Amino acid sequence: QVQLVESGGGLVQPGGTLRLSCAASGRIFSLNMGWYRQAPGKQREWVATIIVSGRTNYADSVKGRFTISRDNAKNTGYLQMNSLKPEDTAVYYCQLYNSILEYWGQGTQVTVSS
Repeated sequence: QVQLVESGGGLVQPGGTLRLSCAASGRIFSLNMGWYRQAPGKQREWVATIIVSGRTNYADSVKGRFTISRDNAKNTGYLQMNSLKPEDTAVYYCQLYNSILEYWGQGTQVTVSS
Protein backbone atom coordinates (compact mmCIF):
# COMPACT_ATOMS: atom_id res chain seq x y z
CA GLN A 1 0.00 0.00 0.00
CA VAL A 2 1.37 3.40 -1.01
CA GLN A 3 0.15 6.57 0.65
CA LEU A 4 0.28 9.89 -1.18
CA VAL A 5 0.41 13.34 0.37
CA GLU A 6 -0.12 16.43 -1.76
CA SER A 7 1.16 19.83 -0.72
CA GLY A 8 1.84 23.25 -2.18
CA GLY A 9 -1.69 24.49 -2.68
CA GLY A 10 -2.90 27.88 -1.57
CA LEU A 11 -4.33 31.21 -2.61
CA VAL A 12 -2.72 32.94 -5.58
CA GLN A 13 -3.65 35.87 -7.78
CA PRO A 14 -4.49 35.38 -11.46
CA GLY A 15 -1.31 35.08 -13.46
CA GLY A 16 0.56 33.66 -10.50
CA THR A 17 2.38 30.38 -10.03
CA LEU A 18 2.24 27.41 -7.69
CA ARG A 19 4.10 24.13 -7.53
CA LEU A 20 2.26 21.15 -6.14
CA SER A 21 4.12 18.18 -4.72
CA CYS A 22 2.96 14.61 -4.29
CA ALA A 23 5.08 12.64 -1.82
CA ALA A 24 4.71 8.87 -1.83
CA SER A 25 5.40 6.53 1.08
CA GLY A 26 6.83 3.91 -1.27
CA ARG A 27 8.88 3.65 -4.43
CA ILE A 28 7.22 5.18 -7.48
CA PHE A 29 9.64 4.29 -10.28
CA SER A 30 7.39 1.55 -11.69
CA LEU A 31 4.14 3.54 -11.46
CA ASN A 32 2.56 6.10 -13.72
CA MET A 33 1.50 9.39 -12.16
CA GLY A 34 -1.46 11.60 -12.85
CA TRP A 35 -2.89 14.85 -11.52
CA TYR A 36 -6.61 15.51 -11.39
CA ARG A 37 -8.71 18.36 -10.07
CA GLN A 38 -12.24 18.87 -8.85
CA ALA A 39 -13.91 22.24 -8.72
CA PRO A 40 -16.97 22.85 -6.51
CA GLY A 41 -20.07 21.32 -8.05
CA LYS A 42 -18.13 19.68 -10.85
CA GLN A 43 -16.81 16.22 -11.58
CA ARG A 44 -13.18 15.36 -11.08
CA GLU A 45 -11.26 16.02 -14.27
CA TRP A 46 -7.92 14.83 -15.53
CA VAL A 47 -5.14 17.43 -15.71
CA ALA A 48 -1.88 15.71 -16.66
CA THR A 49 -0.05 12.39 -16.73
CA ILE A 50 3.57 11.32 -16.69
CA ILE A 51 4.16 7.67 -17.37
CA VAL A 52 7.09 5.49 -16.30
CA SER A 53 9.04 6.33 -19.45
CA GLY A 54 8.76 10.03 -18.70
CA ARG A 55 6.35 10.82 -21.49
CA THR A 56 3.81 13.46 -20.52
CA ASN A 57 0.33 14.39 -21.61
CA TYR A 58 -1.88 17.34 -20.69
CA ALA A 59 -5.47 18.41 -20.82
CA ASP A 60 -6.02 21.12 -23.41
CA SER A 61 -7.11 23.54 -20.67
CA VAL A 62 -3.66 23.49 -19.04
CA LYS A 63 -1.35 22.75 -21.97
CA GLY A 64 1.46 25.27 -22.16
CA ARG A 65 0.85 26.49 -18.60
CA PHE A 66 1.30 23.40 -16.42
CA THR A 67 4.26 21.02 -16.29
CA ILE A 68 4.17 17.58 -14.69
CA SER A 69 7.40 15.98 -13.52
CA ARG A 70 8.67 13.30 -11.20
CA ASP A 71 11.74 12.56 -9.12
CA ASN A 72 11.91 8.83 -8.61
CA ALA A 73 14.85 9.13 -6.23
CA LYS A 74 12.70 11.24 -3.92
CA ASN A 75 9.50 9.28 -4.61
CA THR A 76 7.83 12.59 -5.37
CA GLY A 77 5.87 14.04 -8.24
CA TYR A 78 5.26 17.66 -9.08
CA LEU A 79 2.84 19.86 -10.93
CA GLN A 80 4.24 23.27 -11.83
CA MET A 81 1.38 25.64 -12.53
CA ASN A 82 2.06 28.95 -14.27
CA SER A 83 -0.23 31.69 -15.57
CA LEU A 84 -2.97 30.55 -13.24
CA LYS A 85 -6.55 31.50 -14.01
CA PRO A 86 -9.62 31.68 -11.75
CA GLU A 87 -11.00 28.64 -13.55
CA ASP A 88 -8.01 26.63 -12.25
CA THR A 89 -9.52 26.87 -8.76
CA ALA A 90 -10.09 23.34 -7.50
CA VAL A 91 -8.88 20.63 -5.18
CA TYR A 92 -5.94 18.94 -6.89
CA TYR A 93 -5.30 15.23 -6.43
CA CYS A 94 -2.37 13.08 -7.43
CA GLN A 95 -2.68 9.49 -8.52
CA LEU A 96 -0.21 6.64 -8.89
CA TYR A 97 -1.25 3.68 -10.98
CA ASN A 98 -0.41 0.72 -13.13
CA SER A 99 -2.59 -1.88 -14.78
CA ILE A 100 -3.73 -3.40 -11.49
CA LEU A 101 -3.09 -0.81 -8.74
CA GLU A 102 -4.29 2.70 -8.13
CA TYR A 103 -3.49 5.09 -5.29
CA TRP A 104 -4.88 8.56 -4.55
CA GLY A 105 -3.87 11.39 -2.29
CA GLN A 106 -6.21 13.43 -0.13
CA GLY A 107 -5.97 16.54 -2.27
CA THR A 108 -4.71 20.09 -1.89
CA GLN A 109 -6.78 23.23 -2.44
CA VAL A 110 -5.75 25.72 -5.10
CA THR A 111 -7.62 29.02 -5.18
CA VAL A 112 -6.94 31.59 -7.89
CA SER A 113 -8.50 34.92 -7.01
CA SER A 114 -7.71 38.59 -6.80
